[in-house]
Amino acid sequence: MKMLKYIALAAVVVSSATITSCNKKLDEYNPSGSTADAVWSTPAGFITAVNAAYFETRNWYGKEDGTIMAEGGTDIWFAPQKQPYAKEIIKYEALTSAQNTNTNAWKYLWRGVNQANAGINRIDQAGFTDPVEKNTRLAELRFLRAFYYYHIVEQWGGVMLRTTETDGALLTATRSTPEEFYDVMIGDLEFAKDNLPNTWGAEYSRATKKSALGLLARVYLARASYSGDATSWYTKARNAAQEVINRKTEFGVDLWASYADMWKPANNKKNKEALFTLSNSSTNTQTSYDGNASRMHMFYMSEYTKRPGMTRDIANGREDDRKFMPTLYLLDLFKDEDSRYEGSFKEVWICNTAYTWDGPTSLLYGKDSTVFKGKVMKVGDTAMVITRRAISASDKATKPYVVLDRADIYNLATNDTIIPTFSNTYVQLNKFADPNRTSKDQRQGYNDIFPIRFAEMFLIAAEAEFRLGNPGAAATQINFLRTRAAKSGQVAAMQVTASDINLQFILDERAREMCGEFQRWFDLKRMFRGDNAGWVKYITGKNPDIIAVQPYHMLRPVPLNELSALTNRDAFGQNDGY
Repeated sequence: MKMLKYIALAAVVVSSATITSCNKKLDEYNPSGSTADAVWSTPAGFITAVNAAYFETRNWYGKEDGTIMAEGGTDIWFAPQKQPYAKEIIKYEALTSAQNTNTNAWKYLWRGVNQANAGINRIDQAGFTDPVEKNTRLAELRFLRAFYYYHIVEQWGGVMLRTTETDGALLTATRSTPEEFYDVMIGDLEFAKDNLPNTWGAEYSRATKKSALGLLARVYLARASYSGDATSWYTKARNAAQEVINRKTEFGVDLWASYADMWKPANNKKNKEALFTLSNSSTNTQTSYDGNASRMHMFYMSEYTKRPGMTRDIANGREDDRKFMPTLYLLDLFKDEDSRYEGSFKEVWICNTAYTWDGPTSLLYGKDSTVFKGKVMKVGDTAMVITRRAISASDKATKPYVVLDRADIYNLATNDTIIPTFSNTYVQLNKFADPNRTSKDQRQGYNDIFPIRFAEMFLIAAEAEFRLGNPGAAATQINFLRTRAAKSGQVAAMQVTASDINLQFILDERAREMCGEFQRWFDLKRMFRGDNAGWVKYITGKNPDIIAVQPYHMLRPVPLNELSALTNRDAFGQNDGY
C-alpha cells in the first residue's frame, strides 16, 4: 500500500479548550536538522506524536466523505433532488474501487492508524520516567488506533491489519479476519480504559476513561455479530455500557433534562452528554484539520432561500451544500408525544426579507391569487412551514405563508419517493445548526462534534439485553431515554414494555435518538450481519430512492490505487462483487 508516515509539527499549540496539531509527511519535516526520532525522544516532544494521532478524526467527523460513508445508503436519508453527487455511496449506483469518497475515507483512516502506530512503536524511546504518564499517552494512542480500526473493518472488512508504523510504499499485504481486527481493538481499548484519566481539564477533547469505555461497549456489541460466543460478547457490551451509566457522576456526564438541550448551540462546548469530543475552534484553526473546520451545519439543510420571504442569513444557515433529506420513514418514526422530533428537526422559517405576493407565486403554493396578490409578508412573520403532517388544501390556501406538507414533498402514491417540484425543500435536520458563524456565506463551522455520547450507552445496553433474552431489561434501558424525550404530561405514553421490544424497535429507537450522528450505516450492518439479502430488502423497503443496492455492497471496495500498488494484488484480492 502507498502509505506514508505522518508526524506532527514540533510547534504544537494546546489551547485552553482543545488539542491542536498539524500533520506533515515525515520526509518534509526536519526541524533544526533533527529527525522525528530526536523530536520524539523526550516526553514533551512525544506529545506531538500523540496530538497528531487525533488529527484524522476530524476528516471523518465533520467533513462530507465520512458523513456520506456513515449515514448515506441507509433507510433514513434521501439524496436531495435525486442528485447524482456521491450516488455511488448514497444510492449504490455504479460503485467501483475508483470512487473518490470511498478512496478519500480509506486514506484518512489509514493515515490515522499509521500515526497511532508510530507513537505506539516509539514510546519506549521517548524518555518517560513516570510510568503513569507513559501509560496515559500510550492509552491515548491505543484508543485512537481502535477508533480508526473500527471504521476500517466495518466499512471494508478483513483487509490488512497493521500494528507497526509504515515507512514508505508497501508492495505486499496480507488479509486478516474481522475477528483479528477486533482482538486488537479490544486489547487497545481495555488498556485505554485502565490507563486514561477521567478528565483532562481544559483539554476536554482528549480521550478519557469514559471515551474508552464507551467505544469498548460499541466494539463489543459489533464483535458479537461475528463468529464465536455471541453471549459472551453481548454480556461484555452490556456491562461496559452499564459501567459508563453507573459511573456517570464520577465521569461528569449525564443526559440533558430535555433532548433539545443536547443540541442547543449554547451547550455545544464541553457538552455534558459527550463521551468523546472533537473540538473545533474559531480562534485556533489548527484544531480544524484543513482550515475548513466542521461542515456539518450545511449537509442536512433545506434550500429555504428559494421560497418567499427568505434570503440567506447566519441564523438560518448556508444551504448550498446539501447532502441529505429525511425519508418519510424517518419522519414517521416519531409519535406526537416524542419531543425528539422537535429537538431534531426544523419545520418553521421566519421571514427575514419583506416579500410582496404575486399572482404566479400564489398559485404555485395553492393560494387564491386574487386574494394574495399584493399582500406583504413582513420581517418577523412566519414565511414557511414544511411539515411531515397532512394539511388540507383549504388550510394551505388561507395561510399567509408557504405551507408544504408530506404530499408536496413525497409521492405518497408511489412508495413515498421524492416529488421533483419541491425536492430541494424539506423538513430539515437541525442538530448541527451553527448560528455562531461570523458571516452568512461562511462554510466553516466551529461546533464541537460528539462521536460517542452518553445516550448511546442505554441503546447499546438495550440491544445487548434483548440479544441475551432479557426484553424487560432492554425496555428499562430504553425507557430512560424515552422518559427524557417525553413531552410534558406524556411520560406514561412514552414508556415501553418487554412485549414492545424487538430488533426493529431497537433500530427505530436508534434512529429517533441518533439520526444524523454518523451511526446509521454501522447500525444496519450490525443488525443484518450474515444476512446480506435481508439488508438489501430492508433498505429498499424503507428507502425507495435506493434501487441499485446489492448484497455485496455491505462491504466497500478496496480503493483501486491502493490495490494496484500491490505486487501480490491477485493474492490479496478485491472485496467480492467489485
